[in-house]
Amino acid sequence: MANNFFLVGASIISLIAVLCAGCLGPNPEKPMTPPQLPTLITSLGNGGQHANVERIVVEANNRFALSLYSNLSKDTQYSDKPLFFSPFSLSSCLALTYEGAKGTTADEIKSVFFFPDNSTQQRLGYEQLYNDQKNSQYILKIVNALWAEKTYPFLPDYINVAQMYYHANTMNQDFKNQPENSRVTINTWVEDQTYNKIKDLIPIGSIDSSTLLVITNAIYFKGMWVKQLDKNETKDDIFTVEPGKTVHVQMMQKIDKNAVFKYTETDNMQVLEMPYATDNNKQVSMLVLLPKMNNLTVVEESLTLDQLSDLRNALISQRVNVMFPKFKLETRYSLPRTLSSMGMPTAFTNQADFSCMDGTRNLHIGDIIHQAFIDVNEEGTEAAAATAVVMKAGASANEPAVPVFRADHPFIFLIQDDDNGIILFMGRVNNPNG
Repeated sequence: MANNFFLVGASIISLIAVLCAGCLGPNPEKPMTPPQLPTLITSLGNGGQHANVERIVVEANNRFALSLYSNLSKDTQYSDKPLFFSPFSLSSCLALTYEGAKGTTADEIKSVFFFPDNSTQQRLGYEQLYNDQKNSQYILKIVNALWAEKTYPFLPDYINVAQMYYHANTMNQDFKNQPENSRVTINTWVEDQTYNKIKDLIPIGSIDSSTLLVITNAIYFKGMWVKQLDKNETKDDIFTVEPGKTVHVQMMQKIDKNAVFKYTETDNMQVLEMPYATDNNKQVSMLVLLPKMNNLTVVEESLTLDQLSDLRNALISQRVNVMFPKFKLETRYSLPRTLSSMGMPTAFTNQADFSCMDGTRNLHIGDIIHQAFIDVNEEGTEAAAATAVVMKAGASANEPAVPVFRADHPFIFLIQDDDNGIILFMGRVNNPNG
């Protein structure tokens, strides 16, 4: 990668450690390359097939993003902490998990992640999103992989679907005899895919001799602001965390005549879009939702997909005096309790049915761990995230006043692909100092 690009790295790595019996095919001592399936041709409406299926997956991902954000923001465990996660990495990983589920287990995962009824639409939608990553000004890389216990024959259909539609190649591991070496191997892959931004994703002890399968998904984004901010203009300032509590921050600013951004406001919030550099019509940007009167709860409780769409449609390019804090956040979540409360409890119990993976009823999810990092400064954004799903057996005077977008109190932000609307990352900053 060119060194002159400022990094936005984001990796969501999903790990599915399946404990039970075996994986891979007729020759377990060699990595298996599944045969190609015939190309699937289907009619999904009048024209625009790729756009249609992509839109279906984008909407599902974005609905999950807002649903998870809402649940985390109301959880007392996180009420006074920043939030940051990658919904697309999570939904990509759980889409691969969902492909192996059946019955009530599948229905519940589908309801939480809003997957479509039509599996063909889902598969083609993800495939299209994975293919749609090329741009010389920013990098958006999405990769998947299956890490399988070399002695266990998983169903060929599952392996083939993972490879064909999710671009997930399968690599054998000796979980049974060398679980720690396997853990190090997978963690090294995670580090490589995220340019060393996520290290030691899988903790010691998470993989043992009963592990059968680890599913990984990594998403990486690297870019710079279209309108970079001058470091010489960054000043010490005050950020109000909550009434009566403030912290010192480094406040960046863009207030010259070139400070033209897409902007709108409502009774409750100001909305600013800050784009990343691109070389074509495709664009990725950060959308910042800044509450008026420092009332983040009002914004959180009203946030819906329809409202986001209305806000995006209302954005108008105009002069805006922007003051925005440098911030760096690190977050970590264990999600079984949250996802169970959202509607998928069965997957975490012995009643789980992942028989589409191996033809048995022996697998369930033991844990889902999500870790994320973001660093925002004058040049751009650097972000990384990882998920581990562990599966176990069993202005002039005549012009309008220039708006002042002063982000000196808690706000919500999203990193989105403006071309298709998918939310790649989402978070809340209630203290820029972490």
